[in-house]
Amino acid sequence: MTQRSLDTFQVIGDPSRRRMLMLLSRESLTINNLAGNFKMSRPAVSKHVKILYGAGFISVHNIGRERYCTLKKDGFEELQAWISYFDAFWASKLKKLETLLNNKLPDKGN
Repeated sequence: MTQRSLDTFQVIGDPSRRRMLMLLSRESLTINNLAGNFKMSRPAVSKHVKILYGAGFISVHNIGRERYCTLKKDGFEELQAWISYFDAFWASKLKKLETLLNNKLPDKGN
């Protein structure tokens, strides 16, 4: 049985994973160093790391015996595309409202 992967919003919906992303935005961290910031077991942190990795938010690479987590752009691109769609939607609505208001208001130049 294959496990269905989480969508981007399910991935960032977890407060612990959002905090991990914020910590990794400052610097690359080993999984052990990352785990030191949470009151959860190392296996629980590893599970969150696996989810972030699978969704393209982080990369994990080995340096010696340590596994380092680093932010990766891929996961954020889906979020950005979704947000950009609604930015354009609201900009269009506001532009239409501005046009409507400008056409209904009396001209103060007369």
